[in-house]
Amino acid sequence: MAHVGILFCLYDHLKQLKEENIMAYMSEEGYKKLMAELKELETVERPKISAAIAEARDKGDLSENAEYDAAKEAQGMLEMRINKLKATIADAKIIDESKLKTDSVQILNKVELKNVKNGMKMTYTIVSESEANLKVSVNTPIAQGLLGKKVGDVAEITVPQGKIALEVVNISI
Repeated sequence: MAHVGILFCLYDHLKQLKEENIMAYMSEEGYKKLMAELKELETVERPKISAAIAEARDKGDLSENAEYDAAKEAQGMLEMRINKLKATIADAKIIDESKLKTDSVQILNKVELKNVKNGMKMTYTIVSESEANLKVSVNTPIAQGLLGKKVGDVAEITVPQGKIALEVVNISI
């Protein structure tokens, strides 16, 4: 019965991805990382999970086999991740970094900011959602507040703690 739930969850997720049809802007480096992750999941992780399912199936009665249920659930999660990666890669638009400008904040820019209130400086790189592990996704409130700003502009950004004023000190690639 748990397998049916996983399939419905996977179907709903894929349907949502198709409906969103979001263009994923990214660097060539980010695109290559996604391709490498997809290859790893399909060629290494998928066979591991298939082997775990086969091993659990060999242990007998599937109705009370927790190892089998866990392996099937892991398989469902893996397939969901693979499908999400495939959808992101299919919708990817690689940004030509040679055409980027630094006159205003845009995706793939490195932005140096100064907190107007306390003078603290910080640097962020604005990237796509799929590349945002150590950088700032273009969809976050900070990035949204900075996009289009120029050096010297002050962005008023709403964060969970309230409003913060950030001055754009420098923009680079």
